[in-house]
Amino acid sequence: MIKRDLKTTVRTGAGLAATAAVTLAAAALLAPVAMAQTPADFYKGKTVNIVVGFSPGGGYDQYGRQLARHLGKHIPGNPTVVVQNSPGAGSLTAVRRLDNGLPKDGTQIVTFNPALITESITEAEKMKFKFTDVSFVGSVTRDFRVCFMWHASNVKNWEEAMSGKKEIIFGSTSKGTGAYINQAILINVFGMKARQILGFPGSNEQRLAIERGELDGDCGSWSSIPEEWIRDKKIYPLVSFSPLRTPDMPSDLPFIGNLAKTDEQKSILEILNAAGELGRPYIVSSGIPTDRLEVLRTAFDATMKDKEFLDEAAKQQMPVYPISGKDALNIINRIYAFPPELIAKARKAAD
Repeated sequence: MIKRDLKTTVRTGAGLAATAAVTLAAAALLAPVAMAQTPADFYKGKTVNIVVGFSPGGGYDQYGRQLARHLGKHIPGNPTVVVQNSPGAGSLTAVRRLDNGLPKDGTQIVTFNPALITESITEAEKMKFKFTDVSFVGSVTRDFRVCFMWHASNVKNWEEAMSGKKEIIFGSTSKGTGAYINQAILINVFGMKARQILGFPGSNEQRLAIERGELDGDCGSWSSIPEEWIRDKKIYPLVSFSPLRTPDMPSDLPFIGNLAKTDEQKSILEILNAAGELGRPYIVSSGIPTDRLEVLRTAFDATMKDKEFLDEAAKQQMPVYPISGKDALNIINRIYAFPPELIAKARKAAD
């Protein structure tokens, strides 16, 4: 009885050992196949989506489509790169999709309004999102933002805008966007007599409202202002939000930082304008494999030096002052390091 049990035990153990050996052998045969999938193997035949957080026709859409035409040739495996528009909540809808609905495999890249970074600090309880939790691929250009008036408004410069003789009507997609924050600074920090109308799907719709006389002006990227508006003097630039300027910007356009009269104003402006350094950022989920993130960053940097890409951008008057993914991360870390007392003051100014 005991011998029979022992035989059974031994036989069973041997069977398990044999099964394990077969399993290990099979795993050994399969392991090289799994480990051999390089980024080139993964991306070959794939489609990479650049998800734009706004409707078609605006600056983010234009830059996204420009990037999509050239990025694929610099990614190993040469995937097809296409643009998808996902407007909503000032591009926050697209950002949230990275970890809620989109694959985290390196085929989904989102471009968004960097003012959301500022909002994630000043409205942390509401946003419940930190941009340190995503991975930055890079930025096509720093943002050269200006506020301007439509010619029919008869407000020609900063002094006339600040005179209070006319209530200025601005527009924006939603609270927290770059345009909203720029306009809020004019109203809450400098005391401009103005109000904001929200709910526009994108800058293209805002431009139409300006032409119809529904809005007096806007704040946005200099490169997004229609060329004919500048050429035909249909707008009056009021103020710049960047100490740097492109060659085609008016040389006498005042910088907002130089108009600040107190140290507190300067500190508030530093917080609210910091994200503007990122201009046109591109991010992916932090959950994608490390080697694919590095591939995307390398491909992005190569595209920023691609002659065809640069020539096309120049023809469309789209500035290219790129920032690498690693440098973008350094900017993000600096933004999140601002002291709480300054953030509280900036929150009031951006309300």
